[in-house]
Amino acid sequence: MASESRIAQVATTIPVRNVQDLAACDAGELTADALERYVRPDIDKDAVLYEHSGELPVVDLGRLNPQHWEEEAAAKLRYACEEWGFFQVLNHGVPEEVMVSIKRDIQEFFELPLDVKNAYAQTPGDLQGYGQAYVFSNDQKLDWKSLEDYSAEVEKVAHSIATAIGKILNIDPELMSDKYAVQVLRMNYYPPCTSMPEKVLGFSPHSDGSFLTILSQVNSVEGLQIKRHDAWVPVKPHPEALLVNVGDFLEIMTNGKFKSIEHRVIINAHKERLSVSAFHSPKFDGVVSPATATPTENLLYRTVKVEGYIKHSMSNKLDGKRALDHAKAF
Repeated sequence: MASESRIAQVATTIPVRNVQDLAACDAGELTADALERYVRPDIDKDAVLYEHSGELPVVDLGRLNPQHWEEEAAAKLRYACEEWGFFQVLNHGVPEEVMVSIKRDIQEFFELPLDVKNAYAQTPGDLQGYGQAYVFSNDQKLDWKSLEDYSAEVEKVAHSIATAIGKILNIDPELMSDKYAVQVLRMNYYPPCTSMPEKVLGFSPHSDGSFLTILSQVNSVEGLQIKRHDAWVPVKPHPEALLVNVGDFLEIMTNGKFKSIEHRVIINAHKERLSVSAFHSPKFDGVVSPATATPTENLLYRTVKVEGYIKHSMSNKLDGKRALDHAKAF
């Protein structure tokens, strides 16, 4: 609980107009302030490699069980972390009824009238609630059993992936276990934008200030894009998979071998996009150091305090991978 409370102290946001309310407006009703805050005039010039959308690695977690370890699957996980920083996970072990329940409850929540949702609004200094920032923590009281069940199951997935990564990199399991000890869940709603979808981003380009992030697509609407070779690659989600990405702390711990990749969310002109993200990070009072560097290897990153890194990343606007510059060794 202490870690979550301290995160809430630095994860402050300023109040802005609700995006569902904005999306319901005609273009002529939008104020200059709203346009300046949300419209990115140059994003339609970005290179997008639609033909590569099906190339994202798929990892079978069932083949990375310690009792049934397969080197071919381990090599695929290493490749995914080194070359893509993103991968889809099949055979993740989350029961189908848990997936169905959480998706149903999230869909139903965002369909509620705005005034009803505002009854669950975040209060200052609290991670839990409806708003613009991280909204749930696994150590806090949860109102939905489906969310509690999903949180517990996804923690198991994070443990399995981190354990496999530790075995691949020959890292002590105890050292690994501290790096994903805190889980924060966030439900994401991206409304359609009929007036200028090619000029609006649902989420600006950024890398995740986590160790591992696990995302579940609630509906079938695409929108996530990842940066690869200076262009954007759309992610085509597998209906039965969880999407996993390397976070900044894992890049630091591997001295840059595993990549925390820049990603963004675009808006659909006609359909809403819903997802739920689980961010797994080290304890707030911990430190992260390059653990895989050899004596002859140049250190790309220094030892960082988790609290200092999170404060730095949350006190600055999203801007690609700039937050990682704070951890560079040179």
